[in-house]
Amino acid sequence: MTPFLKKQSFITIFVCLIFSACVSACGGGASDAGTGSGISGTNSTGNIVSNSTGTGSTGTVSTGTGSTGTGSTGTGSTGTGSTGTGSTGTGSTGTGSTGTGSTGTGSTGTGITSTNVDATLPAEPQLPGTVCATLTANLQQTAGLLPASIDASLANSNPDTARIQTAISNCPAGQAVKLTTSSSGQNAFLSGPITLSSGVTLWIDQGVTLFASRSPADFDTGAGNCGTAAGDGKSCNALITASKTQNSGVVGDGIIDGRGGSVLTSGANAGIMTWWDVAMLNKSTGKNQNNPRLIQLFGGSNFTLYRITVQNAPAFHVVPNTVSGFTAWGVKILTPTLAYSKPGYACPAGSSPDPTTPATSPSTCFTPETTKNTDGLDPGQSNNVLIAYSYFSGGDDNIAIKASGSAAALSHRIVHSHFYYGHGMSIGSETNSGVDGIAMRDLSFDGQDSPNGVGIRIKSDDGRGGEVKNISYQQICMRNVKEPMIFDPYYSPGNHTSAPNFHDITVSGFHYLGSAKYGGGTLTFNGYALNGTVNPLKITLDNVIFDSAPKISNTPHNGGPTPPSNTQFTMGPGPVNFTVASSAANNVTVTELQKNGQLPLDCSQAFVSFPSSASPF
Repeated sequence: MTPFLKKQSFITIFVCLIFSACVSACGGGASDAGTGSGISGTNSTGNIVSNSTGTGSTGTVSTGTGSTGTGSTGTGSTGTGSTGTGSTGTGSTGTGSTGTGSTGTGSTGTGITSTNVDATLPAEPQLPGTVCATLTANLQQTAGLLPASIDASLANSNPDTARIQTAISNCPAGQAVKLTTSSSGQNAFLSGPITLSSGVTLWIDQGVTLFASRSPADFDTGAGNCGTAAGDGKSCNALITASKTQNSGVVGDGIIDGRGGSVLTSGANAGIMTWWDVAMLNKSTGKNQNNPRLIQLFGGSNFTLYRITVQNAPAFHVVPNTVSGFTAWGVKILTPTLAYSKPGYACPAGSSPDPTTPATSPSTCFTPETTKNTDGLDPGQSNNVLIAYSYFSGGDDNIAIKASGSAAALSHRIVHSHFYYGHGMSIGSETNSGVDGIAMRDLSFDGQDSPNGVGIRIKSDDGRGGEVKNISYQQICMRNVKEPMIFDPYYSPGNHTSAPNFHDITVSGFHYLGSAKYGGGTLTFNGYALNGTVNPLKITLDNVIFDSAPKISNTPHNGGPTPPSNTQFTMGPGPVNFTVASSAANNVTVTELQKNGQLPLDCSQAFVSFPSSASPF
């Protein structure tokens, strides 16, 4: 391998790529220092159709060796098959046959595998074995939309709320309420807010869509602001709420659809705005939008999302707040879908929300950039969180770990998952009460060259503060992302009352394959220093390779210093093929531990299409 560049004596950042080493190793080459493959496979448990007995066909195997685990041939299968050695599965109508059904391509080591075998993870969740009530659909959706005539009258804005809520309220703990298609083909439910009981699971079966009402009055908390930009932005109840529940969940191969692009039917903006037009008022007027979330958890323990698709949220999709024990496994979060857009998100001019001018008529086509504040999954003040084998594409943070209350965010694992449009894998900006012990491994990011694309990010400001520590990123494959890395305690203007502190951050086995639009992307490295307080960013970069030269940001943010600043870099022991110069003026130090011999992470199996026919890309 070409010798690594040493530090320069001048302050200006010099970026140099070792193209020969990257190009020779990017295909199926073996990786050094360990066994097992890099990121691999295509689909995961999120695409399980049914369980069955039998021997799965041999999966496609990555030929290289990665950084962890012993590589061996996967025994994945396609369609509805399974592996004969799987544990007892659960079918869609009750208890299934032996074997874990899945789709996708087998792999090696700790990459995404069709049998989901990862010894570091707990057992895969299962569909409920006992159903207390089965409700059949009365409505018919086509191409992801309900006919506007169904709920044009406010009297019929949420026809299924009462029967779903009654079934949940009467269901014993340990059982499930199941939503199914009818024998005559009806496949949709239309509901306002519902509340999950402790120990009860809502099971949305394959082929079923649970749609949210488009009447703000159904969600209003009493302030009268839902569906407008006013007040504190907290005037809407969520579609599904669980408060202090134990062992509850939302599961199944069906869909929860928030109808964010549908025209509102009540309130001040009825007939002239969609939910996403209301969200854009935050940009055009500076006021807080009042839109409902789809799933909101308050407290409780051991909540499970399993195999469910959550899409087109008016605001955030899933928010676990102060939950102890949360699992999202095989989940898909997608916004906007084809129902509200065009293939490739090629919306005609003038058809999308305008960030400078409030809408006077409903927008008709949406992109991820015009569906504001549609965060995917935001665990806040929670502990023992597992997100695995899942897919995220939307208009804001795909995942954002937060800690804004009295409790810290502790012990999160985000593994074997894929990111597309959006602001990537974020921590913050709410870090007030501390974030500790976050492990991210085996992730792919394909940002589709979005102008708002972000890869991995830690963000805060000195109005929030808080300590963020013991954060690890391992086996990360990335391409077409505008800003692959951001570490920034000046994310927004603060009031200088509480200094953020980011330390013990490790990025290991990171491979950026480039972007036709953004080249190697832009990297931001900032620690905190203001008013006599200095909290340097302490970060280790180990086997971090860019196939195209990245730019190191030198643009100050919100009153902060010129980056890179107040950062203690440790480079190695694996190669890092860009250089950062030590600078006394900017309080930047670089410790070199790099050694020759380790090749880039093998990303040949990392990138897959979003597994939904409703995806516009």
